[in-house]
Amino acid sequence: MYRRILLLALISIFPAIAFELPANSTQCIVGIADDWNSSKVSLTLFEKTKSGWKPVSPAWPGRLGKNGLIWGKGINPNPPGARTKQEGDNRSPAGVFDIGGVWGYEKSIRKHPALAYRQVTSRDLWVEDPASPKYNHNVILDREPETEWEKKQQMKQTDPVHSLKLFIAHNAPPKVTPNAGSSIFFHIWRADGARATAGCTTMEEGKLQWMISKIDPTRRPLYVLLTKADYEKLRDDWKLP
Repeated sequence: MYRRILLLALISIFPAIAFELPANSTQCIVGIADDWNSSKVSLTLFEKTKSGWKPVSPAWPGRLGKNGLIWGKGINPNPPGARTKQEGDNRSPAGVFDIGGVWGYEKSIRKHPALAYRQVTSRDLWVEDPASPKYNHNVILDREPETEWEKKQQMKQTDPVHSLKLFIAHNAPPKVTPNAGSSIFFHIWRADGARATAGCTTMEEGKLQWMISKIDPTRRPLYVLLTKADYEKLRDDWKLP
């Protein structure tokens, strides 16, 4: 009787620590970094079958924030007292995140019919200003940008690495926390992978195009980004691939 009471007490104290991947998720991109200060990542696309998670292809290289990783705001509980992502910290958010929604410069792309795609125009903004009520939102103006603030938030730039982007739902609407990090995407890497990012996950253009073509919104695709040690520690409890 005492043991049962103790067990119930522990469950009531630590309910938020229990977590596993949602049962309706059958597609997952797993990113593994060597440690919390690494800006390099190994990426693998998995799909869930009746016999469990299976890799769709061999792993491929990507780049992360130049300062490494830090716990983000996704669907998983973060460790008690953990430092979490802040705007401008140059770290990629770690954890488990929904993914979906593609933005690009081309009129159309190769993708699943159910995957939302928007061709970016000069009127598309992605708000990175923590003081704005539209922080971490895509805002579409009904006119050309006029103010310096609007121009600073523009998605369409002369930089080709931003020509194709898949959204990673870190600190995402409708529950956005000011200054907790914004504009986190998969996109094309810089200098053939020689340069790190400000917090996004990047890769070779052809691999990004292939990955996007495989994403199926009906399978609730997720992105799991962890260090090697944390992945091994959490793999069984979180039911990771």
